[in-house]
Amino acid sequence: MANHIKSNYILEEKISIEGIPAILFRPKERKGLIPTIILYHGWSSNKELQRMRGFILSTVGYQVIIPDAVHHGERNPLQNYDIDDGRKYFWDTIFSNLEESKSIIDEIILKYNGDSDRIGVIGNSMGGFTAAGVYTHNPSIKALVIFNGSCGWENSNEIFKEIFKMTKDEEIEEKIFQLDPMHNLNLLKDRPILLLHGDSDDLVSIESQRIFYKKIKPVYKYEDRIKFIEYPNLNHFVTTNMMEESIAWFNKYL
Repeated sequence: MANHIKSNYILEEKISIEGIPAILFRPKERKGLIPTIILYHGWSSNKELQRMRGFILSTVGYQVIIPDAVHHGERNPLQNYDIDDGRKYFWDTIFSNLEESKSIIDEIILKYNGDSDRIGVIGNSMGGFTAAGVYTHNPSIKALVIFNGSCGWENSNEIFKEIFKMTKDEEIEEKIFQLDPMHNLNLLKDRPILLLHGDSDDLVSIESQRIFYKKIKPVYKYEDRIKFIEYPNLNHFVTTNMMEESIAWFNKYL
């Protein structure tokens, strides 16, 4: 487990939202309603491993909630997170995150002084897939940032099937099709979206984000609300520059 982060200015608290274990960060001196960011972790990660990113976001004025996804952290974690586990549980975890998102948003507003008009979402890798879906299907959320994830679920699933020799699962693929942000552009038009991705990512191909960006950009009335930054020669990592871009994005739109 990561070392405890101590600060005289930031409150860190372990909380439970409808039975979902989570970590909350909040500036101690902040009064009244507070802009809040939900941070989703990636495959094989957990809320503790994302604490530094949550801490950084809270130091610039945000409340940050980091929930554990099913099959991760305190929620019956898997043993290996290998290819077989990925075949069985990757999409199930994303779907569960999406189903739980409304309860998390409601609790942020009701119990944690979250400003209902200033809620954002961010995620890395699988958490980026999640954040994309949560943003698409929760129109009250004001801003989205994705690190190394995908807004083109169907396309990414086809790439996964080829790389990891996954067999066709009609039930999962039908659900992917229905919920895929790329198939719901009408729910995203003119809402702020920042995509950050290494062009040498060998775990989550950048191609799905390129296709999504090419498809959605022409429908935006306000061009500055959609932005895609590719990082040359970067594999599946979150960099300091990415964190800086995400903070600037939330400062502008949240």
